[in-house]
Amino acid sequence: MRYFEDVEVGEIHEFGEYEVTEEEVVEFAEQYDPQPFHVDREAAEESMFGELVASGWHTAAMSMRLLVDGPEGEEDRAAMGSPGVDELRWHKPVKPGDTLSVRTEVLEKRPSESREDRGYVTSRLETYNEDDELVMSWVADTIYRRRDAE
Repeated sequence: MRYFEDVEVGEIHEFGEYEVTEEEVVEFAEQYDPQPFHVDREAAEESMFGELVASGWHTAAMSMRLLVDGPEGEEDRAAMGSPGVDELRWHKPVKPGDTLSVRTEVLEKRPSESREDRGYVTSRLETYNEDDELVMSWVADTIYRRRDAE
């Protein structure tokens, strides 16, 4: 189990690969973000993108999946959730056929001032395509259980 005390500021982790399929792009968008450039190939060709692209929310969801499935899967971390995400940016469209990977860097950590059983870890997440182009980034706090709380 990886607790708050085990996390070091400056540490970097890289997480796997995720192949984006057209079927998944359309399925996600039909349910959650049904804009023409996400669900209709012909309409997408006439859009500013010139082709079908994944919803930014889908990119965020795929990135989260990579994070949870990474080398330190959720079951190996004492993570207790997150109060939110800041600085969410979509830098470049994600297209069917792209292969995504995620990189995280711990920016800061601090013990909770009100709860002795937890601490906050602030990290930057960056998602890249197969050409190492940055497609999405965010900064978020994750609440971690402290070792002594067990």
